[in-house]
Amino acid sequence: MEAPRVRDLGLRPLTDVWAEMQAFTAERGAESRDEVWFVEHPPVYTLGMRADRAHLLSPGDIPVVRIDRGGQVTYHGPGQLVAYVMLDLKRRAWSPRELVQALESAVIDTVAEYGVIAGARRDAPGVYVAGAKLAAVGLRVKRHCSYHGLAVNVAMDLAPFCGINPCGHRGLPVTQLATLCGIDDLARFRGDFTPRLLARLG
Repeated sequence: MEAPRVRDLGLRPLTDVWAEMQAFTAERGAESRDEVWFVEHPPVYTLGMRADRAHLLSPGDIPVVRIDRGGQVTYHGPGQLVAYVMLDLKRRAWSPRELVQALESAVIDTVAEYGVIAGARRDAPGVYVAGAKLAAVGLRVKRHCSYHGLAVNVAMDLAPFCGINPCGHRGLPVTQLATLCGIDDLARFRGDFTPRLLARLG
């Protein structure tokens, strides 16, 4: 199977990239190559399709967008690497849960190289270090094809997470690589993460 095409979109508004993901998924066919898009977003809170707005505590001036992924509320901002994965799950004979596990494992594999011991939780998708959330996962699957994906906190302002119950969990601490191990270069993390992600996507 051909490896996914990897694209680096730079800093882009979430709503623009979301529309492009929807269009890509709607237009792709059985032979279309899978893609992974790396992007940073300007500050924005996103709510999943069935998210409870009660988890949005004090958004302030940060925009709030309800999008078509699973999960509750999260925050995106500069210094966070977002990886959107447009995969044909039928072609891979994968379940959505298997994709979630692959995304989590790719982060765990990468940060282990920095000496960070991370893990996943079955009851709350994402990657955690000592109980604090390092990466969030949220997907949409349409016609057996995925979009949305993974957000890894590298070196960002974590204060906006105080305005929400992250991923619907009251009081959940949030962390980042800059704090855990001094990795504060998004390009470096992306370079280390990309081959591990592609390996996990098989």
